[in-house]
Amino acid sequence: MDELIASGATSPTPNRDSTDGRDAGSSPVPEGPVPIGSLIFADELPDGVVVADEVGRIVVFNRAAARLTGLDPAEMIGKFVFDVLPLHDDDDRDWWVYADPYHGLPTRTRHPERSLYQADGTEILVSIGYVRGRAREVRRLVITLRGAQQRERLERSRAELVSTVAHELRSPLTSVKGFTATLLNKWGRFTDDQKRVMLETVNADADRVTRLITELLDVSRIESGRMEVHRQLVDLPDRARRIIAGRVAAGEAEDRFQLEVYGDLPETWLDADKIDQILANLVENAVRHGAGIVTIVVEPARMDCEAADGSGAVAVSVRDQGEGISPEVAPRVFRRFWRGKRRGGTGLGLYIVKGLVEAHGGTIGVRRAPGGGAEFRFIVPAGTIAG
Repeated sequence: MDELIASGATSPTPNRDSTDGRDAGSSPVPEGPVPIGSLIFADELPDGVVVADEVGRIVVFNRAAARLTGLDPAEMIGKFVFDVLPLHDDDDRDWWVYADPYHGLPTRTRHPERSLYQADGTEILVSIGYVRGRAREVRRLVITLRGAQQRERLERSRAELVSTVAHELRSPLTSVKGFTATLLNKWGRFTDDQKRVMLETVNADADRVTRLITELLDVSRIESGRMEVHRQLVDLPDRARRIIAGRVAAGEAEDRFQLEVYGDLPETWLDADKIDQILANLVENAVRHGAGIVTIVVEPARMDCEAADGSGAVAVSVRDQGEGISPEVAPRVFRRFWRGKRRGGTGLGLYIVKGLVEAHGGTIGVRRAPGGGAEFRFIVPAGTIAG
């Protein structure tokens, strides 16, 4: 364990202040052949690593730690870790004083990662492990450092999600509350037709809240990798016809939609509900942001990495005749909260579509349609009964 971590950045002048007689400033790299897996070079690690000896002098200071702190690794060797890394918590308390790693409980083995601050106020994620001797004395402190930028981006993303959800929920819930309170307090003052209109509004807004909650659950499952796919035999052209029929039944013109099926399609074993969700989202996007006729094209395709059983794949394209999506915008359309020029919705629809397609082992992209407008095209492997 004593010889586990070495750093190419820690080979300056020898320093024999160490109590065990070794050079505190040199890397503990054994001479001769080193068995694979017996040694980790600290400079090759992606995170910052600082190792302090039994009295707190630094013996390893890798390049990643140098990038995070702006310090020269060669100059840090032999210095006390408390001076090199004057870490403070949110309350501006000196972490080294209240944690007291060298004189604290002998049963401690590590400190979980937490946010601490350098002298200039820069936040850094720090975790500390103890290397102890047989008498439970501290032989080394192994300190890992990570930048806080990734966590900050995640927190901003979560805050944006909360803000968007709060905004989207406020309107329908206000409507539901308002109409319900009015009906309860003044029921006898309204005609049956007026009551029906208000109740239909309440019903529509309740559906809107349900859809938003469903989207949030989908986002959570996608980001945590818990999206489950329950495969069954699915007729993709038939699912597309049902989506079109639903739009027409809701009052849209029948000639606004067109379905084209080409070639001999293989049997597709997919999650029927999720395929309906994918198609419905893409058609809704074409209607909302596009123009003209919305065309759904279903045809045989090949994946970049074809299934081992040769079962093939199916491509589904949803095209509109609007302005289309510019090449510079195309890479962003599947991100969370992306919205086109015509605002509306949460901006989660295409993000969820991408997650659902990928859960099936498929791919999705957007390009310019043959006749102008945007074309969203996804390809899913045919799969098997057991897939």
